[in-house]
Amino acid sequence: MLTREQALEAVGSVTEAYSADAVQFRDVVVKDRQVSLTVVLASAETKPALESALREALTQAGAEAVHFRFREAQPAPSANAAQGSGAGAATSAANKQSAAEAAPVQGHGAGLSSSLLDPASKVEFIAVASGKGGVGKSTVTVNLAVALARKGKRVGIMDADIYGFSVPDMMGIESRPELVNDRVIPIERFGVKVISMGFFVEDNSPIVWRGPMLGKMLRNFFSEIEWGELDYLLLDLPPGTGDVALDVHQIIPQSKEIIVTTPHATAAFVAARAGAMAIKTNHEIIGVVENMAYYKCSKCGEPEYIFGRGGGAKLAESLHADLLAQIPLGQPDNHISEPDFSPSVYKAESETGQLYLELADRVIDQCGK
Repeated sequence: MLTREQALEAVGSVTEAYSADAVQFRDVVVKDRQVSLTVVLASAETKPALESALREALTQAGAEAVHFRFREAQPAPSANAAQGSGAGAATSAANKQSAAEAAPVQGHGAGLSSSLLDPASKVEFIAVASGKGGVGKSTVTVNLAVALARKGKRVGIMDADIYGFSVPDMMGIESRPELVNDRVIPIERFGVKVISMGFFVEDNSPIVWRGPMLGKMLRNFFSEIEWGELDYLLLDLPPGTGDVALDVHQIIPQSKEIIVTTPHATAAFVAARAGAMAIKTNHEIIGVVENMAYYKCSKCGEPEYIFGRGGGAKLAESLHADLLAQIPLGQPDNHISEPDFSPSVYKAESETGQLYLELADRVIDQCGK
């Protein structure tokens, strides 16, 4: 049986003559002798010859079917553009203090120029928080945002997890924002506008910053991004109750929150701290989402409670909030050959996709929109 390692070896034998910048591979999937992969090219001129050579090499390795998705590599933002965009915080934050950072943070985002923070904009801010990592907070954020867009709402996502950014990858975004009139235009995917630190780093480089730098980047996401008109802006917060969460509470005192947990008692116990922080800072908690609530057996169809039961309901009770949804454990049934492929967005007609649409309805009701 063909393995992923064998497929990668076959691909590597073809691309030895190319530089690492000329050809890159992503999302290599091998299943039942079918190989799917994304090929990122520095120049489209190499596509015909490369596709033929790759197909031949993979077929000789044992692949019965091969699916390619070719994309041209996006150039990194220029140094000049970075100085005037959200990327500027990543490249010059150490030696440039913005007016937004210097201004005191009070009221509805004092010192920030973005109209989003003006109460008259009527944008509903929803921070998605968790007590610890690994509970699926970003997955919930992405799929709730897409579900709201499918309901006809104008939606944006601010990937505020500066250290652990993941939203672009989860949504299958490989392009970068453009700079127009000194304003950064967010990437739109599945009807959702997205901005993330991931757009402004190279080769998945780590972000090694102290707390004040995180706050500056967050402020730039408000002041330098051309969001347009939105009904909802979802903020994917880092896990826990650290600097970024505190900055969000200060910059957007009108924000509401959704707390994400798994059914495990320990995860719910830790998530209660994030809920307590929201209550302490007078942020309204819309409700709790229990992710990985169960696994539906593929043979018998019965739910199996791998991580236990009751954590989400207990957390909601302790926070005097609603249990908004219980999302099962499982990957989206997406294939890399599909034009709208993404690793983490569920199709609207799928069972889990329908649960997210129901969650979107509950959020809309809770927000009075």
